[in-house]
Amino acid sequence: MSLESLYQEIILDHYKNPHHKELHAPYAIEVHHNNPSCGDEVTLRLSLNGDSIGQVSWSGVGCSISQASTSIMSDLVTGKTMSEALELERIFLELMQSKGNFSGDVEVLEDAVALSGVAKYPARVKCALLGWMAFRDAALRAGSS
Repeated sequence: MSLESLYQEIILDHYKNPHHKELHAPYAIEVHHNNPSCGDEVTLRLSLNGDSIGQVSWSGVGCSISQASTSIMSDLVTGKTMSEALELERIFLELMQSKGNFSGDVEVLEDAVALSGVAKYPARVKCALLGWMAFRDAALRAGSS
């Protein structure tokens, strides 16, 4: 099995069996983001445990890339400190802005490296970033409250 096929399998698995895709209460912050160019949407809730992310839950509609990416992001940031989670968001953003010239570190980004091929398609980058930008928004709101 090629690496590209493996990555497609990871994306499809997260799309068909999304993690944390059920809005939970209680929560500290709720944000809603959408991609007007394609209609993808995500509502994300964040609960905190001190400076750590206690839980990320979300609901959304959209393409396999936006939904899988949000599922992967929710796995990655849950339990991390806010600074660790925002660093993961920064690294993922770098991956998406690389135009395919950066493959990402599987030790750091785990399943998110499966989305590295998306960086070659500018129209799809917004899809992959939708949940991550919602998380960043929620994290920044949490920091200011």
